[in-house]
Amino acid sequence: MTRFNVLFLVLVLALLMILPACAKKDTVEVQDIEPAIEEIVPPPPPLQEEVEEVPVIEEVEPVVLEDIFFDYDKFNIKDEYKSILTANAEMLLDNPEVTLLVEGHCDERGTSEYNLALGEKRAKSVLDFLVAYGVGADRLSLVSYGEEKPFDSGHDEHAWGMNRRAHMAVKQ
Repeated sequence: MTRFNVLFLVLVLALLMILPACAKKDTVEVQDIEPAIEEIVPPPPPLQEEVEEVPVIEEVEPVVLEDIFFDYDKFNIKDEYKSILTANAEMLLDNPEVTLLVEGHCDERGTSEYNLALGEKRAKSVLDFLVAYGVGADRLSLVSYGEEKPFDSGHDEHAWGMNRRAHMAVKQ
């Protein structure tokens, strides 16, 4: 590049840098602006609605139903347990919303199949007593556990006597 070209290029660049510096600057006038004062309106008072009084529900005592026990290899209800079943039936009649599961149980003697069948007969005899007393059959159901859910895990006459039973459980 020749000297002339270099000199010309430097001159053009110098002019490009000087000319914008001479341009008139825009000025913005600052005005005093007063802030807008917003009137604060208090919220309206809450509405006074009529509130219905909710009746207080009395605390319900838990329902306790007594088990009844059977003799060895039997499913008939002994006379000494009929008063218990009568009290259980009265409770069910007084509380029509309650449904009941009658569980039949046996001791460990005998085969599993035999004990399941005997447990079912025990539960059925209790269910039949309750229905005869006036409890709706639609509120009762039964199940046999045979020897599967012993009350007493011992292996003597006392334990076996405690396991030969019908247990009544309130269904939720």
